[in-house]
Amino acid sequence: MDMKNTYILVFVLVVLIVGTVFIFGIGEKAEAPVLGGEDSEKSDVISNKMPAINTSNTAETLVVKEFTVSGKNFSFTPSFLTVKKDDKVKIIFENKNGFHDFKINEFDVATKQTQSPATEVLEFTADKTGSFEYYCSVGSHRAIGMKGILKVE
Repeated sequence: MDMKNTYILVFVLVVLIVGTVFIFGIGEKAEAPVLGGEDSEKSDVISNKMPAINTSNTAETLVVKEFTVSGKNFSFTPSFLTVKKDDKVKIIFENKNGFHDFKINEFDVATKQTQSPATEVLEFTADKTGSFEYYCSVGSHRAIGMKGILKVE
């Protein structure tokens, strides 16, 4: 067998192997479930209609209201959160862009000031009612509009 035929044979084998891997190696990709339906993506408000989380083997159920708040130059998304008095609140702060932090003075919770990308988790009990501002304390970010409202009913 001469070199030309050897190259052709190797080429055909490579094409067959790549084709087989391509055809049988690609499956359907699963999509993540979307909570709240189509309208939930259009709103910048997350309500307190969150599922209960059972954290023990007892009959007592601890309800934790969990929110993910993204920070970027110079806003928070969502900018409005609602919970009930005495709810346990868990806020996952995702710094998506820039140098930021997340603070709520009235509940004495704050993240460190971090450069993106960074994620921190805050947990507290919403033990007083009212509307409380959460904000970024870096420089003039709060004054520029990097703030939101936590409403405790």
